Amino acid sequence: MRLGVLDIGSNTGHLLVVDAHAGAAPMPASSYKEPLRLAEHLDEDGAVTRRGIDALTEFVGNALDLAEDKGCEEIYAFATSAVRDSVNADAVLEHVREHTGAVIRVLAGEDEARLTFLAVRRWFGWSSGRLGVFDIGGGSLEIAAGSAEAPDAAWSLPLGAGRLTRTWFRDGSPGEDSLRELRRTIRADIARDAGTLIRGGALDHAVATSKTFRSLSRICGAAPSSEGLFVRRMLPADVLESWLPKLVEMSTEEIAELPGVSPDRAHQVVAGAFVASAVLDIFDLPELEICPWALREGIILDRLDKLSVLGDA
Repeated sequence: MRLGVLDIGSNTGHLLVVDAHAGAAPMPASSYKEPLRLAEHLDEDGAVTRRGIDALTEFVGNALDLAEDKGCEEIYAFATSAVRDSVNADAVLEHVREHTGAVIRVLAGEDEARLTFLAVRRWFGWSSGRLGVFDIGGGSLEIAAGSAEAPDAAWSLPLGAGRLTRTWFRDGSPGEDSLRELRRTIRADIARDAGTLIRGGALDHAVATSKTFRSLSRICGAAPSSEGLFVRRMLPADVLESWLPKLVEMSTEEIAELPGVSPDRAHQVVAGAFVASAVLDIFDLPELEICPWALREGIILDRLDKLSVLGDA
């Protein structure tokens, strides 16, 4: 069957159209995305601004038109932390529904972590043993770990690259004292619940997903996307640590010229690098392997599993 997954992320709106069948990998058929930056379109009270609402509504309308053109039998629309954490989330989603007809489900942070974990587990398989998965989004950081298809530990923290950039880099690059405070805050937030993962035992395989981690791995020397999905890509802790002071000193324009960095995400790279460095340090990981599958694929796989149980796939 042909499915459309409409992902309203904190950075980007993304429609992924796939041909999906139980027991087979989802095959991408079409993709449409726009840089919504909802994590940055929040006012001082934490409400999505009118500009953010209008951009979201226009994107959803365009995405639904494309999904219809591509013959989608079903569309699953969901929103993550920027909408979830906004004080006017209900009003935003009602506005979108009234103008486009789309009913958008808001995913809880734990569900984001769980579904991303499912995608990574299916990609790497059982040989990964106890698997740890880390995902830096625009609004939040998701962490999950376990030895089965469902993680035994899964949680979400408000440490997304877009959210941190909006808070700490609003007026440009912060000074040395502010950067030290940012580093301390990130590490304290992650360490607070780190024992939830550590108590389950050592990780056999540590994996990262998301555009932020992919960009950082490219900066640190990983192969470009043009070499295909099945090339092994790593983010080594020591290489990232050597890049951090250089990234702090670079302008957004200079960062945008680095390999794997898109111009619309360049201003978030430093904040994302601080989070990635903290993850590697706190969980004592020498490296993270990059997985090309993440939340969208997890949602597709979860949907196919449910259809298979019902005998419809």
